[in-house]
Amino acid sequence: MSLFYEDLLHEDLVDWAGERNVERAEVRTVSRWHLPEQDKTVLVSVGVPIVDHGLISHVCFQPEAEPTLRTGDGKLLYLLAEKRSPFPSGTMTWSFGAEPGTGVVYYVMPDGDVWFANSSITLWVQCLHHYGLRVDTCDLLLNPDCHEEEAVLAELNKLAAELEEFDSAAFEGYRGFIWAEFLSRWLW
Repeated sequence: MSLFYEDLLHEDLVDWAGERNVERAEVRTVSRWHLPEQDKTVLVSVGVPIVDHGLISHVCFQPEAEPTLRTGDGKLLYLLAEKRSPFPSGTMTWSFGAEPGTGVVYYVMPDGDVWFANSSITLWVQCLHHYGLRVDTCDLLLNPDCHEEEAVLAELNKLAAELEEFDSAAFEGYRGFIWAEFLSRWLW
């Protein structure tokens, strides 16, 4: 499979997210995780960006060797990142976690509901990079209220098509697939 950002580097993430907004995992942490080696390498050498626009507010690689992020259906995932939002009733947390063995990334809702994100950690980081870079450099997406709705929707559709090129499995459905859902609700 050919990847868009086959040679994605830590510096590529830092160029748009900033040094303080990219976290790399420690080798001693992920070396004990049961994940494909390529995914471990990406976590250690490239890292994971904090992505504004509602996706990731904290990168938080779990230190334990066994997965700790429990989903509503009882699955255990390796915790990678979270989005924490304060509400009057308390803080709600949405999490990204990787499946042991495969490295498939899921988005876990505060209630434990699990949504498919990407087919691997490598593809997830590539999608995060592309999404963050496009949103942060495209005026239509940075300032949607200043543009015609049709133009903004067309730009979102273009971004969705680009992300689908990275990982078509992430767009095989609507309900339960985080990228399709997130992009379609972004304006609302």
